[in-house]
Amino acid sequence: MYGAHLQHPPACPRCDNVGFTQAQLRQIRLVVSQEIIDSELRTADRLEGISTEIQQQIETSQSQIEERLDTVDSSLEDIERNMEDLPECCEGPTEQLTLIVRQLQNVTRALRFQARQGKRDDAYFVKSSYLLAFFTLHTVQVSAFPAGSRIAGRDAGPPNGDYSPQWQQYFKVKDPLPGVNFNVSNSYSGNIGVQRSGHPNDTLFFWGFEKANGSITAVAGQRSTEPWAIWLQGGPGASSMIGLFTENGPIHLQANSRTFTQNPYSWSNVIDYIWVDQPVGVGFSTADSTGYAADEEQVGADFVGFLANLVKVFPSLATRPFYLTGESYAGRYIRLFSTPNPPVKLAKLVVGDPAFGSKNEFKTLPTLHLIETYPQLVHYSTDVYDYFKQQTHLCGLDINLTYPQTGGHFPPVKLVPGAKPGLVAANNNDNMIPFVPGHTIQTARKRNLDFTSEVHSRYVERNAHPDLEAREHEHEVWRRAMTSQPNNTINPWYGCYVWNEMVDYALNFSYPWNVSKLYDTFHVPDALNPEAAQSPSFFLNNNAVKAALHAPQKNWTQFIDYPWGSGNTSSDPSPEPMTFFNELATNASIHGVKIVTYVGNDDGLSSHFGTEVTIQNTTFGGIQGFTRRPSTPWFDDNGQWAGIIHQERNWTYALFGGAGHEVPAGRPVAAYTFLREFILGNNQTGMVVTRNNSVTAVGGENPTLRQSAIPGQLGIAYGSMTTQGSYTYPTATISAFESHVGFMSITGTNAVGPTAAV
Repeated sequence: MYGAHLQHPPACPRCDNVGFTQAQLRQIRLVVSQEIIDSELRTADRLEGISTEIQQQIETSQSQIEERLDTVDSSLEDIERNMEDLPECCEGPTEQLTLIVRQLQNVTRALRFQARQGKRDDAYFVKSSYLLAFFTLHTVQVSAFPAGSRIAGRDAGPPNGDYSPQWQQYFKVKDPLPGVNFNVSNSYSGNIGVQRSGHPNDTLFFWGFEKANGSITAVAGQRSTEPWAIWLQGGPGASSMIGLFTENGPIHLQANSRTFTQNPYSWSNVIDYIWVDQPVGVGFSTADSTGYAADEEQVGADFVGFLANLVKVFPSLATRPFYLTGESYAGRYIRLFSTPNPPVKLAKLVVGDPAFGSKNEFKTLPTLHLIETYPQLVHYSTDVYDYFKQQTHLCGLDINLTYPQTGGHFPPVKLVPGAKPGLVAANNNDNMIPFVPGHTIQTARKRNLDFTSEVHSRYVERNAHPDLEAREHEHEVWRRAMTSQPNNTINPWYGCYVWNEMVDYALNFSYPWNVSKLYDTFHVPDALNPEAAQSPSFFLNNNAVKAALHAPQKNWTQFIDYPWGSGNTSSDPSPEPMTFFNELATNASIHGVKIVTYVGNDDGLSSHFGTEVTIQNTTFGGIQGFTRRPSTPWFDDNGQWAGIIHQERNWTYALFGGAGHEVPAGRPVAAYTFLREFILGNNQTGMVVTRNNSVTAVGGENPTLRQSAIPGQLGIAYGSMTTQGSYTYPTATISAFESHVGFMSITGTNAVGPTAAV
């Protein structure tokens, strides 16, 4: 209100040394604004979690609060002294600054009184004074003082004009982040437009961390051989901040807490890494009401537009090797580089637990292999296993992989529907949720948004319908009907949707899932209910954090039900990736772009067998699929068996033992080793070579690792939010099943059994 009447003073060295320094402004904001926000939020009961955290801090650290208030008061006194005997050119602005100082002093006095009295709910007059002072300060610093003067303090806003290196200082994260009590490398964050015509509000949010001081901000042409990477989460509709805080970023959120720790295995330790929320509208990325992506082609075009602007801000990135990385549904975004002359120098495509094909291919097709990996899902019943094996055959899901693959490419997997209403729609819907036989299908997405379960709705349904427990007799009849299915007939109820049937069976009959009523599709041996909480929403929805990250004033959520084409559908209308994957892989081979895929052995949604089918169904380097079955063991930095590694014709494939869908979260040391050695480095382990007229792989090939399924861990965890125990079936039961199936135990000096601690 005051700044509107002020004029810019002429350049004056003494003016430039007057006012609030950046550090002083940060102190004032951290002390004053958090106190006021606490009162406001407690009263309005908004933004769950923020007020609770601040209130706990207040209740336990009153002395610290007073110390911080002392610091602010000292800063205000320093500012008053600096304003004494100033020249006339500074007179007008300093009058307003004096008023601001007085208002802030009143605020600190009131807050000091409240801290001593332990009162927080009667601060409306303090809030009004603070807001008046703060907005006046902001107006004065923008309107009255030249850019770069100390009184300007806080960033006045983004630069004018097109993106350029001048934006680097705007995007730089300067303010301290609440709860992050350790040093992190220089980071840059904010929103950058995607250049879509007619949609100026469509932006992508990024947060990038330097591996070394000045590495991201290098000028054009510098660090030309040093790679950089972007991480894309899956979904569709998942924020990449999930990966940053729970998988491979430098700031790690501990489960079941609001405590951050420094991640020693952050991928940004060894490469400049940028986590990006996309498509538009996801996380902190923005979209106007009609601006959501229509399909994956639009997602790709938006991303390329974002990259073109990103390299204007950080010009060295345009010519440095670019690694596009991500997991799960991010495997479908690989089509974004079908565009000619992309603005970056693509060197590698890296996707973990990829959703390369349709759900029929990456989820349903490998069901029998998932049961072979975790026979606990059918409580080691040989009868039930034989039933699923029979259904797999009748449905044409028992694809035979050869090395190299012969007989041409596999046709698309078509599933015979069953009589269950809504079965096809539930299976095809992105992030679908299975169902209990005889009851209304649940089509809502995962509720906890930590990617912990595709079937959370079952638990809700059982609570809503207590008669379900009384209908166990019906379920027993169903089980007998299933295992006594007449030969050569497909189950009339489920049809060929065997993955759905497997989940239903586990939740009804297999301990401990039949007690927890929760099947974690991202980590099979986890039967906790509820799952461990690990959401950074309390942090990212803190206004101080949003300001520090230059994030928009929107409510950050981990996941949205992506409205393709700004409509109400949650189904991606794009063609399946396999329709263009051969062309992409062939072009990648021609241009020297390497492909890296890795999968967790414990993933219950995107099994490794589905990825292996995709590889064997793809022609690259003039040959269809790998020429050798992956069977070379590899080890992490701690010397622990990490899994299987295979490299051939610019394609690297890794299977991680003991990891689920989110590999860096489940095996952080192994994932870090894999990044350094096989993604960034040139480790030759698993590389197919010819030696003495014999084809083999560097590091050897272990025959017991050539099985189509590698047995998972024996114990299944159960509990509430934390593991309270682990159930292992009797040894005789396990031995009888292994003998029936014919799988070998993992043996040899070059491999550690997956049933051991890894």
